[in-house]
Amino acid sequence: MALTVREIEAAQPGPKTRRLYDRDGLYLEIRPSGSRLWMLKYRVAGREKRISLGPYPEVSLRQAREARDDARRLLRAGVDPSEHRRRERAGPGGPTFGAIAEEWWERWKVGKAASTIAKTRQSLDNDILPALGRRPISEIQPADIVPVLRAVERRGAIDTAHRVRHRIGMIFRYGVALGACQRDVAADLSEVLAPKPRSHFAAFTKPAPFAELLRAIDGYRGDAATCLALRLAPLVVVRPGELRRMEWDEVDLERATWEIPGAKMKRRRDHIVPLSRQAVEILREAQLLRRSHWVFPSLRSPDRPISDNTLPAALRRLGYAPDEVTVHGFRASFRTMGREILGFRVELLEHQLAHEVRHLGGAYDRTEFLAERREMMQRWADWLDEIKRTA
Repeated sequence: MALTVREIEAAQPGPKTRRLYDRDGLYLEIRPSGSRLWMLKYRVAGREKRISLGPYPEVSLRQAREARDDARRLLRAGVDPSEHRRRERAGPGGPTFGAIAEEWWERWKVGKAASTIAKTRQSLDNDILPALGRRPISEIQPADIVPVLRAVERRGAIDTAHRVRHRIGMIFRYGVALGACQRDVAADLSEVLAPKPRSHFAAFTKPAPFAELLRAIDGYRGDAATCLALRLAPLVVVRPGELRRMEWDEVDLERATWEIPGAKMKRRRDHIVPLSRQAVEILREAQLLRRSHWVFPSLRSPDRPISDNTLPAALRRLGYAPDEVTVHGFRASFRTMGREILGFRVELLEHQLAHEVRHLGGAYDRTEFLAERREMMQRWADWLDEIKRTA
């Protein structure tokens, strides 16, 4: 059934990319960030390919259908629409940086987290493509990229400027592979930028203030999912994004185990989190309130998890400033006090935090030290109960 404008306007973004299908391979991709992009799926020599037809509403439904029909006419003539577009964009100086960037983008984003995709797309659209997109990639020199990086630096976003240079470099290296340019000219700019600021997530690393924070969390009153997630955070010490996107089919309460798939992990490797008795009790409370496949669903919609701002906002309501404590900082609290006070072995701490254990060769096995980590996490949970009573 053909898509209608009313359906497009009524569709809302979700936690994952949505697709609204029209006909003959045309569909509208609605991303979690809210951006909407027309895409066309087609086959050439038995191989499935996709090209973008432009953003909605800049490209209307009618215009998208016209572009689809143009592409289908090319296919009937034996011409690949994406190759035709590349040749059109190339001009006398060869393919533009923007054309290579878009092709790189379509390949790079596969399998990436929605938040990572949204941030990278924003960086391309706001910082990179306006200055470089229309220029032939083969003609761009290091001096042409410096103003792009300086503009980001002037915003005080030093770390972002380094990320922008890295993204530009990835596009150039992709262009080298395609024969569109000779080398990655962004590689010459490593000394141009100010050094990255050394920053750490704010955290308590002494028992007394940490115990006070834990007691404040126990007394927090708000949405049930927020309360439970906040109480669980210091017991599992995972990254905030991994915690808020916890799903019931990853949890085995009988075995007291949470298995996080690699797609959700920073290093893209499966990770097992042994659950203490206290963590299991919190999850059993959450199970009584279950209304979604998410363990901590959004108050507005059970189809989405709590947002990335939910837990930081809860800490702010408890009176803690961002430079005083963060949810991510629970990991530093565990790493520091677990080592200095409870005497946990470094390799156990690092495996529990899903870090590379470099002195063991960088290998990471999700089941390594599992029994010992299970014992460690129970000792940690018991110690948290103790300092809440006595510290």
